[in-house]
Amino acid sequence: MKEINLMPQTNFLITAAKEGDAIALNQLVKQWYKRIYNFALKYFGDHDQAMEVTQKTFISMNKNLKSLQDEHRFKPWLYRIASNYCHEEARRQKTKWVFPFMKVQSKTDQDFIQNSESTDRNSDPEKEFGSMELKQVLKKALAELPEEQRLVVIMKEYEGLKIREIAEAMDISENTVKSRLYYALGSLKKLLAQWNINQETIHYEL
Repeated sequence: MKEINLMPQTNFLITAAKEGDAIALNQLVKQWYKRIYNFALKYFGDHDQAMEVTQKTFISMNKNLKSLQDEHRFKPWLYRIASNYCHEEARRQKTKWVFPFMKVQSKTDQDFIQNSESTDRNSDPEKEFGSMELKQVLKKALAELPEEQRLVVIMKEYEGLKIREIAEAMDISENTVKSRLYYALGSLKKLLAQWNINQETIHYEL
């Protein structure tokens, strides 16, 4: 509901910014800066790289905003710019973009995940494992996905984009988005099963 209520204001800012209103442009940046930064941070897990992508995204937005014909497509258009700069930055750094806390860095870390089910079956698994620990395990599993699947999951589950918006942002069909989501969730379930984590031991929904 919040997004719907804010849409007229966003459209007004876009229109004004396209006409050269600097105040409207600054408000538009302020409105979307945190979301784009968080998107880039999830992609890289690195503050400096996320800042680099965020700054480039809004510089590009400023330069190309007049080419945006439909204000209602601003969100997928902006995420597409950010996604392209994520690709560019990743190639430039030649690093694997995973969240630092997602990495399985050692055998000890693997053992922690594999042994996470060895608790009293009569106890509450939520209390034994804890929601924060579960989120970290899910994020470690997410880091194992191919980039194209990880991007779709981040946009859908973390950023709340619709299938249509993801398709526009990534320049792919809606069916391709659905297919990547399907295979991504299947891979996550399979990986968690390999770590001996399932709905009986941990209450998760994928």
